[in-house]
Amino acid sequence: MDPDFRHALPFWMSLGLVPLAVLAAAMGGWWWGLMPAYAWYLVTGLDLVLGLDQSNPDTETGVEALFWYRAVTVVWFPVQFCLIFGLIYYATRSGLSGWEQLGLFFGLGVASGTIGMVYAHELLHQRPGWERWLGDLLLASTLYSHFRTEHLLVHHSWVATPRDAVSARYNEGFYRFFWRVLSEGPASAWRAERNRLARAGRPVTDRRNPFWRYGALQAGMLGLALLLGGWQGVLLFVWQAFVAIWQLELTNYVEHYGLTRRHLGNGKYEHVLPRHSWNAAHKATNWLLINLQRHSDHHYKPDRRFPLLQTYSVDEAPQLPMGYPAMTFLAMIPPLWRRRMNPRVRAWRRQFYPDIADWKPYNRGDLPMPRGAI
Repeated sequence: MDPDFRHALPFWMSLGLVPLAVLAAAMGGWWWGLMPAYAWYLVTGLDLVLGLDQSNPDTETGVEALFWYRAVTVVWFPVQFCLIFGLIYYATRSGLSGWEQLGLFFGLGVASGTIGMVYAHELLHQRPGWERWLGDLLLASTLYSHFRTEHLLVHHSWVATPRDAVSARYNEGFYRFFWRVLSEGPASAWRAERNRLARAGRPVTDRRNPFWRYGALQAGMLGLALLLGGWQGVLLFVWQAFVAIWQLELTNYVEHYGLTRRHLGNGKYEHVLPRHSWNAAHKATNWLLINLQRHSDHHYKPDRRFPLLQTYSVDEAPQLPMGYPAMTFLAMIPPLWRRRMNPRVRAWRRQFYPDIADWKPYNRGDLPMPRGAI
């Protein structure tokens, strides 16, 4: 067996969701529950058995050695596309009840959110235009195309500051965070593109504004759902998209909860460092999520491909006590989340910023921002 393929193979575990989706459609009933059970509970159990992976790959590894790692992110869009629209066609013509259809597309939303959104995130950060296009297609299949702009132009610039909607604030519950992101994110992305075009002397209506592409791709996806399944197909498509968005934003909530960059005055902040993202070295979850939990390094080196991301020690970055599936479960129960995470945030503050005595402005998110910020 090709050693590169052997080393990359664990990251292909996402494809295990495909036969589970087909089985759920064929069997009906509660079989759809196998998809979230695989993505959430099985992986969490494997984390307990396999433990942490704190090894770091050679960051100088050439891209030619990463073929089998990259391949799984490339094949996922056609797989997800066929699953969503094939099952829309099947479900609207089969004997599945309404509740069975909702369960099936809930499971698909878990797959398109847990896997599809993560792969889109990886693809959008790459230089080849065809990879970014695959990322756009994945986002369009969950009706969340503006995430590309919001993530690349806003989140990576303003992470761990009040200007970044998806940096959860200290003591902020997930449901309040989720509503804030849904209401602020699209407008924030639009302003970022408007300002980017204005700096080039172009109007917001310019064809280079990616929002026209976002709208066309999403309309195409909705049109195909309508063609294959009528209005029932559209509703099922929107339902899986909502579940996928919920999964994405649960992850966003966990990744930066309570962490803030030092305010330097005049709306300026220190450079992004590994300490500004929660790090997790849990082996199985990092296989499923292609090292997304090595988030500290991703923000420190955003263009680094996922097989080369580094993990950090407790002296360099804050550590999550469990992998993302377990942490996102806690996030949905705010009192449990605060009990587990607020002491860790306070310990992080004492460790990295012992000189800051008053954290109230950081907690409230009312630190001054520069005029004309993105």
